[in-house]
Amino acid sequence: MKLTARQLDALQELVNIGIGQAAGILNDMIDSPIRLQIPYLQILTPNDVLVQLQQHLNGEQIAAVQLKFTGTFGGIAQLVFPTNSAATLVTMLTGEEAGTHDLDSVKIGTLSEVGNIVINGVMGAISNVLQQRLNYSIPNYTEGTIATLLVSGGLTADTVVLLAQTRFIIEKLHIEGDIILIFNVSSFDTLLAAINQLAGGL
Repeated sequence: MKLTARQLDALQELVNIGIGQAAGILNDMIDSPIRLQIPYLQILTPNDVLVQLQQHLNGEQIAAVQLKFTGTFGGIAQLVFPTNSAATLVTMLTGEEAGTHDLDSVKIGTLSEVGNIVINGVMGAISNVLQQRLNYSIPNYTEGTIATLLVSGGLTADTVVLLAQTRFIIEKLHIEGDIILIFNVSSFDTLLAAINQLAGGL
């Protein structure tokens, strides 16, 4: 699906607003300043996103937080971390060292909370700026390969994927994650229509 430069810029700005809000909340949670950056945003087909993320992640196990959203448009939102980045982020946020007995439960709780904050920040910015009503499910934490997670996330032939590769920067540590928004085609068309309407009113 081809987007105009204006549509892509608008989507990038919406994601940036949400990331900025999420970073503010995360900063309030920890002593170390945290910055979130979105180097670039892409709109991809299911096949393209699968190939790109498999290359990017080198087939390693990943940790993911996902939630479903419904309303004017619906889909699945995921925040995906490579295993090493997930462990580093949890250690920075909680002080729990990798290998400690309680790390698994702490990791799940911590990453679920971070995922919830980041995803809600992004989806909240999209719904608020575009004045669209969205409802969210409870976040769900899973681990596996990117292929299994994308399939469980509802990736089918008639979906459109918005991929925003994210960097969490804490005390000079660069932790990478990927924000993945999966829409069916009709929902994505509704999103673009709202963006076009906003752009026309500016």
